[in-house]
Parts: sequence; C-alpha cells; structure tokens
Amino acid sequence: MVGLKPSEVPPTTAVKFLGAGTAACFADLLTFPLDTAKVRLQIQGENQAARSTQYRGVLGTILTMVRTEGPRSPYKGLVAGLQRQMSFASVRIGLYDSVKQFYAPKGSDRTLPNITRNAIINCAEMVTYDIIKEKLLDCHLLTDNFPCHFISAFGAGFCATVVASPVDVVKTRYMNSPPGQYRSPFDCMLKMVTQEGPTAFYKGFTPSFLRLGAWNVVMFVTYEQLKRALMKVQMLRESPF
Repeated sequence: MVGLKPSEVPPTTAVKFLGAGTAACFADLLTFPLDTAKVRLQIQGENQAARSTQYRGVLGTILTMVRTEGPRSPYKGLVAGLQRQMSFASVRIGLYDSVKQFYAPKGSDRTLPNITRNAIINCAEMVTYDIIKEKLLDCHLLTDNFPCHFISAFGAGFCATVVASPVDVVKTRYMNSPPGQYRSPFDCMLKMVTQEGPTAFYKGFTPSFLRLGAWNVVMFVTYEQLKRALMKVQMLRESPF
C-alpha cells in the first residue's frame, strides 16, 4: 500500500472543502508555467504584436519568456489563480460526492447519466476520474490507493484536454484579440476554421495536456491523501482517549 489508508468514517463536507481547495492550489503552484506556455502558444501569430516573439515547444516557450521577460514571467497571474482555485475548486470538487449521491442514490444507476450530461467540465475531470477509479476497484485491478488515484487522474486529464482544447483556444483567442477583430466567440471560431483549418483548435495541445494531466494527478492524489489525513486528525480530536 502507498499513502494513507482510506478512513473508516466518510469525510465530512468541511474536510472535502478544505482538502479540495488546498489540493487545487498545490497543483496550480506546480503546473502554472505550463498554463502560461499554453496561452502563449495558442495566441502565437494571432496579431502583429504576438509575431515579434516566436515560441517553439513547451520548454522553449518557458525559456524564451524567462530570457525576455524575467524569471517571474511564467508565474504571472498566479495569485489570482490561487484565489480562484481556493474558492472555485473547493466547491466543484468538494461538493462532487454530495451531488453524485443526490443524483445517483445508493442502489441506482452508477454511471451518473445526469451529471455526465449536464456538466461538461466535470464530466471531463471529476466524472471521468470517478468512472476510471470505480472500474479499477470493481474489477479488482487496483486497491483504493496511490496507483489507482494516479492512473484515474491521468486519464481524467487526457479526457479533459481533448474535450476542452477547442473551447479553450477560442476563449484565449477572443479574450486576447484587439477590439473589433472578432464580433463574437462564434465569429472567432469560424475565422479560425476558414483561415487556419480545424487543427487550429488544438494549438498548444501538448502544454495543455501536460498542464491538465499534471494538474489532475497532483490535485487528485493530494486531495485523496488530505481527506484521509484530515479525517484521522478529526477522529483523534473526537476520541475520548
């Protein structure tokens, strides 16, 4: 066995909230430069200002940024990112189990059709992680510990990247474009297809996958261990001996 064993008592909502937010912040700290590199590659060639600096590959992009903009440049916007994770991730990840139980109570359909249909992002990350983990445990391929969490998180990161990349590229292009270049996100999407072809939707896929894959692995593994550690602490505090 690797890591802490599952607690005999289910984690409380407070433990899930705190564990999810902390784990997400830790994952952001480790993977933030990859996200910055992804954005730079996605908008490369978009306008004249962006053409002044050429980026090649993930590592090349980060090194170029450090050389031209300073060593702190890959972490631009980190504070806002951590604030977002502590508020947003703690809710969407911390509440996932409760929402899952509401839509799929014990004894009902375990494939979570309602959540899968209605939450695309959670489908790509939370639901995919949950499904892979359940299958590994149900088929007795792995136990509920680090190797199972790692494989489930890696698969969730890959699925999230494939699903989210087109939307992410359009969002990045639209938000970083000068006023008047695009009438709407849909107009941005059409121009990308006609001018650059469908492969434009997957610009920066490698750093996106490295970012999401690493982020999911760090976040889920840390989250699982934090939940168990926090429950052990809570049980020790409540123990009369």
